[in-house]
Parts: sequence; C-alpha cells; structure tokens
Amino acid sequence: MNKEYKYRLSYGTWYWTVVHIVVFIVTGIVLTLIFEGGYVLAWFLSLMLAIIGLMTLSIPRKIAITEDGIEICCISDYTEIPYEDIASVRTVPAKEMKLFLPIFASSGFFGYYGYFLNLRKMDLVKIYASKWSDFIEITDIYEDKYYVSCDDGENFVDTVSGRIKPQPDEEND
Repeated sequence: MNKEYKYRLSYGTWYWTVVHIVVFIVTGIVLTLIFEGGYVLAWFLSLMLAIIGLMTLSIPRKIAITEDGIEICCISDYTEIPYEDIASVRTVPAKEMKLFLPIFASSGFFGYYGYFLNLRKMDLVKIYASKWSDFIEITDIYEDKYYVSCDDGENFVDTVSGRIKPQPDEEND
C-alpha cells in the first residue's frame, strides 16, 4: 500500500519567498543605479538567476511511503530511504527546531530544504520542509538525520514505525 503526503506551503513560507524575491530585485536596481549597468550588475544577475534556478529545482513536492521505503520527491532531487536502513522515526516538537543554521540550503524560498547545522548538537542534517513546523525526524542506521514536514505526522510515524524492523541491541551481542 502506497501513501503520499503532499507538501503545502504555509503563509510564512510564501511571505519569505516574496521577501527573497523583493531583496533580489531591490539589490539589482541599486546595483544598476550605482554602477550604471556594467559587469557588476551582469555578475549579480547571473549569480541570482543561477541560485534561484538551483533553489527552484530543489523544491520538495511530496513524501511517499512505498512497499520498499520512504521516497522524498523534489522537482529534480529524489531521496529514497529503505525501511531496513531506518533506525527510528519520530515527531519533533517545535522547540527542538530552534538553532538550525542553513549551510547549503534554502531557508524560506519556496520551503526549507538542504543541509542545515543543528547548533545544539553540532550535527549536520538534511531538511525537506514546506513550512517550519510539523517536523518528523528520520534517523538511519548510519546516524544520518532527515527532517520532513508533514501535516499528518502521527499517521506518518505510525505507518513507518510499523514497517521498520527493530534494530538489535549492540550490548546483547
């Protein structure tokens, strides 16, 4: 049985997307006025178009629970986590999601996705979220952490927890 959880952007995400676009446009206008066009404006526009293009291609679209594992689908990125590689899955309270620093990530431009540094645990994590709430943490057997946002988090956790095999205790071996 396959189940899909679609991403829906929150009003806060739309707000930050508009803020990003306005900042890019205002900076372009200021550079045009200061340098009267020229190569600085051309470099800025090229860089902004490349960044916007890369960010747009990484926008999360859906999470699918399949027979084999969890699939996180973005426009150009596809992440699959097989059930045998999942060590744990849990919902994350909002207070735990403070102090995350985007390293190579989008922080509000059509969502939150990419690599973030958890400053509390000094841990590098991968986030796929359409809003900065309703997070689920997926930890694999390699101790990599994935955070996804999902409107029906309890159902997601129950479904995935029922499909993963308990990990053997290393102390009992």
